[in-house]
Amino acid sequence: MGVIDDMRTGYRQSSMLMKIVWINIGVFVALRLLAIVGVFSGNPSLINTILLWVELPSSPAVLVTRPWTLISYMFAQYDLLHIVFNMLWLYWFGTMFRMVGTSRQLLVLYLYGGIAGAVLFLAGYNALPVFSHTDGWLIGSSASVIAIVTAVAILMPDFKMHLFLIGAVAVKWIAIATIVLVLIGVTGSNAGGEIAHIGGILTGAFFATRLKKGQDITMPASRILDRMKMPDLRARQDRPAHSARSAQQTEPATGGLSPEERRELDTILDKIKKSGYSALTPAERDRLFNVSRKIK
Repeated sequence: MGVIDDMRTGYRQSSMLMKIVWINIGVFVALRLLAIVGVFSGNPSLINTILLWVELPSSPAVLVTRPWTLISYMFAQYDLLHIVFNMLWLYWFGTMFRMVGTSRQLLVLYLYGGIAGAVLFLAGYNALPVFSHTDGWLIGSSASVIAIVTAVAILMPDFKMHLFLIGAVAVKWIAIATIVLVLIGVTGSNAGGEIAHIGGILTGAFFATRLKKGQDITMPASRILDRMKMPDLRARQDRPAHSARSAQQTEPATGGLSPEERRELDTILDKIKKSGYSALTPAERDRLFNVSRKIK
């Protein structure tokens, strides 16, 4: 039980970003273990039955009997490459998001992106002639992740990511390439999934553009989470957002920083809030990245 207790403690002490990552990984492992159980018990179709209760159905009639799938689908992956790509993308862009946003905003944007993806998926399957007489099932966190990717690309367009064999690339170009691939994929075999991705893209863009104007669309959901008494969200706010702090937002957690580094971080974040990330000098961007990595 010591290992399990250590895992629980590690999960409770991890950031909201890592909590989301670990939940996705945990669901993936659970589904794979259930698939193994099914195979060795002589019931290889067991996993298909289980997935039907996790995936989002395109049929409204079926969805009414499984309303939880509006949430469960965005935390579940079954293919190995699917979860590896999504979790790497979530970790990289989630880390950048935390430079200018809070844990609460990250979680709510993740949920918003997934729900928007679900809505477009359902609308597409039930309104477009190409999907007539066809049932579909949606699984994966891609819509949620791409909402965060899009938001980061708008809030921090010139922030550089170092890609293997390519070098430093501004996140705006990475996001644009991702969006282009999504649009191309709409005509492919995973058309329903790509339509859901568009929901995530629109959500991330709406969140970022409103935030730059001082409006935080995540606040209504944040208040609900507060009423649910989620202390992790109230006590741990990793960074202040572009918009001015409201009474519902707490101070950013800056554990691990010296008083001088805290003042320096506040100065840089105030500049981002007033003029946007693009107004930072190369030296300020490097300093923001280096100081942000020290925050616990």
